[in-house]
Amino acid sequence: MRIGIVCPYAWDVPGGVQAHIRDQAETLIDMGHAVSVITPVEDPATLPAYAVDGGRPRPVPYNGSVARLTFGVKATARVRRWIREGDFDVLHVHEPLAPSLGVLACWAARGPIVATVHSSQERSRVLITGYYLAQTALEKISALIAVSEHARRTIVDHLGGDAVLIPNGVRVDHYLGAEPLRTWPGPAIGFLGRMDEPRKGLAILLAAFAGVRARMPTATLVLIGPGDADEVLSGVPADVREGIVILGRVGEGEKARALASLDAYVAPNTGGESFGIVLLEAMAAGAPVVASDLDAFARVLDGGRCGVLFPVGDSAALESTLLAVLDDPDARRRLTAAGVRRVAAYDWRTVAGDLIDVYASVTAGQSGVREDLRGQIVGRLARRRELGGDDAS
Repeated sequence: MRIGIVCPYAWDVPGGVQAHIRDQAETLIDMGHAVSVITPVEDPATLPAYAVDGGRPRPVPYNGSVARLTFGVKATARVRRWIREGDFDVLHVHEPLAPSLGVLACWAARGPIVATVHSSQERSRVLITGYYLAQTALEKISALIAVSEHARRTIVDHLGGDAVLIPNGVRVDHYLGAEPLRTWPGPAIGFLGRMDEPRKGLAILLAAFAGVRARMPTATLVLIGPGDADEVLSGVPADVREGIVILGRVGEGEKARALASLDAYVAPNTGGESFGIVLLEAMAAGAPVVASDLDAFARVLDGGRCGVLFPVGDSAALESTLLAVLDDPDARRRLTAAGVRRVAAYDWRTVAGDLIDVYASVTAGQSGVREDLRGQIVGRLARRRELGGDDAS
């Protein structure tokens, strides 16, 4: 099957959606399908062989964060050319409500289109102000997928539609049995995410780590991910900062090894999460998980049976939870075993099989995705009228 995948966010900026699309594409390729991804990208040299440059991204406030999206005339032309040259059997658009390449792809294509919604939004200014814009794109989608119940509620509440639930996946084989990155001088706690993004909750973890460090002077906090570390750590006392190791942005292999070297992985996020793919990655690498009790995280951790939950934003509760976990090797072994069992259900080989079933259902009896030539002609006529010209030939 020839599959075109549209990524809405900048490929070279780490994020859960980008990681999902990368793993989806590579798993489908491993299964024998022909896959092409179009994506915004700052540096096209960072793209893998299966990806196409969709244009330079621009920062746009979206879903409580700043997303790097691409929209406009040049991006439209690139999307149309990609669809025409790709001759896809099915088009798979991620985050079709974001004002980026996905909307342009829906406008430009005709034929079977599948869309996945990742984000969870109670009230979205983008959706409120751009409702009709989003609606024109959604009208062309053959099947909607949500990665979580929270993402499905976004579709139901904002758009009145519904979606099939297919969760995020993790390439378990990339994490299971990963060689630890290094041996730390004492118990190691890990954080993965943008260090300077408030909703990722690093400030809460730093406050908790100060208390852990007072009780366990050899404890180490390992920070993985992009961001201005100096700014984030500027208010941290020197004795606490001595126990912090900053790895920064790392490759996939090094990330798996870093997670495998932890005694506890912490997700202190404060909101805006519809799933929790990094929890699955940590569990696959064998790291016991401690996470804020967001509904999305609680679902991934099976209500706390596969990890330990603490109240959102409560650094004192996180401190006591971490001390209990780090002081109990048997509990850590139980959490690791439960996590490895849990993550098997999210293996990308299973998730990809569900996607193929959706693709088969929407492509039955159809001739594939083509560029919408009628839409092109209508657009040309409108532009000529704006310029005061005659009808286009």
